[in-house]
Amino acid sequence: MKTTLKLEELGMFVLGIYLFSGLHFSWWWFLVLILTPDVSMLGYIVNSKIGGFTYNLFHHKGIAILVYLLGIYFNNQLTQLFGLILFSHASFDRIFGYGLKYSSSFHDTHLGKIGKNDRNFNR
Repeated sequence: MKTTLKLEELGMFVLGIYLFSGLHFSWWWFLVLILTPDVSMLGYIVNSKIGGFTYNLFHHKGIAILVYLLGIYFNNQLTQLFGLILFSHASFDRIFGYGLKYSSSFHDTHLGKIGKNDRNFNR
């Protein structure tokens, strides 16, 4: 099942790249911006509750799709770009097992525990 979920996330990542190709931005924009949603981890400087909230806000695919659709509705390619980056980044993270965070710890995700103490981490 784990492989199936990773393949599904890979498909969504490829979909994000495909939709990006329809926008009028150079490819280097995608490469530069793809890791920017991780700035949301700065919330963990405050505490794990704030960190989990900010991380999930920037990694929730529903929010990403909403931003993208607002860009389509308002015919604003910059908003579409933001939505695609959020969506593609979330899919990319989940390929590697990084899911939405619980408020208890950065290591507690909806996909399971991550980190060095996780016995499945290095598999």
